[in-house]
Amino acid sequence: MASVVLENVRKIYPPVAGEKKKKGKGETDEQKANLQVTDKGVVAVQDFNLEIKDKEFVVLVGPSGCGKSTTLRMIAGLEEISEGQLYIDDKLVNELEPKDRDVAMVFQNYALYPHMTVYNNIAFALKKRIKSKEEIDRKVREAAEILGITEYLDRKPKNLSGGQRQRVAIGRAIVRNPKVMLMDEPLSNLDAKLRNQMRAELITLRDKINTTFVYVTHDQTEAMTLGDRIVIMKDGFIQQVGTPEEVFESPSNIFVAGFIGTPQMNFFDAVLEKNDGKYIVRMGNFHSEVSREAAEKLAFNDVEGGEITLGVRPESIIETDDEVSFAARVGVMEMMGSSMHLHLEHNGKSAIMVTQALGENGKLKMDYKSGSIMHFRFAKEAMYLFDKKTGKNLEV
Repeated sequence: MASVVLENVRKIYPPVAGEKKKKGKGETDEQKANLQVTDKGVVAVQDFNLEIKDKEFVVLVGPSGCGKSTTLRMIAGLEEISEGQLYIDDKLVNELEPKDRDVAMVFQNYALYPHMTVYNNIAFALKKRIKSKEEIDRKVREAAEILGITEYLDRKPKNLSGGQRQRVAIGRAIVRNPKVMLMDEPLSNLDAKLRNQMRAELITLRDKINTTFVYVTHDQTEAMTLGDRIVIMKDGFIQQVGTPEEVFESPSNIFVAGFIGTPQMNFFDAVLEKNDGKYIVRMGNFHSEVSREAAEKLAFNDVEGGEITLGVRPESIIETDDEVSFAARVGVMEMMGSSMHLHLEHNGKSAIMVTQALGENGKLKMDYKSGSIMHFRFAKEAMYLFDKKTGKNLEV
């Protein structure tokens, strides 16, 4: 299939006529919706550098407006690249038309032809490329078999469910055997149950068709379950690139730490002290020496200590009766099946703790009461240390 390489790619949307504002002496670039605004316009994607390997499944993930869909559309040729180079299969394609890039795209809204049957929707892209009706028929039925929609080939889109329509849209893309498959939030219009089902089917699908996938989503669960690697974006910039395990275990900054994980990581104000080569985290009465591995990384990065932001995942908050602990008030309690989410209040800030809701007898535990004061601690292996000002992970 093909590799995809983006080198210093930027996307700048020029200002609308009459809206351009000249900068006065000493003024800097403006910020508009957290995106940089220059004399050339709004910078939607900034210095994007990424190498996607042949047959790799890469997921671009981030909040709305971060530039992930714009990046995908630049790869497809639907958006012009303002600066930088894009290579597909080692060929510079900046100036190539979409039809000449040998990529296929699956859109969020399916984009099916309502007057055509499922068969003709899938076959449409082949009719301009293949003259043999027998070969077209074979390819359409092979794609339908892979996606489990053979029985719907004679139906029209209005007679299909959302999940079935999405399969047709995917079938129309894979039938061409493209070098690169681009998918722009293809599951966002489905209900939760169907989304989970389709996510599992996409994992199976990638094993059946040997192609390179670039997938866009704002759903971190999709990113973590589908991607070989994840590209996390914010305000047009790449925040981190890594495997699902890497971005979860070693987030590069507070944004990544808070974005990846459900419920999201808790953040506390704390102090990091360095004494005789040892690092100690203090938060009120709670204090703990960091793990040896963390201490080695902090020393390597020449971290001297001071005020920090302490990150702890909800599963790593532990109830304790030790004197070395911090007190928090239990607020809302959410039953989530086999687990319970406790909303805690500490020093005017909220945090979430996840605990098992079932006891050893398999029945619900009623150990917590709303409004009660309880004491908690963190395991030293579970603490993430971030620079108070920059938000950067001090261990990275």
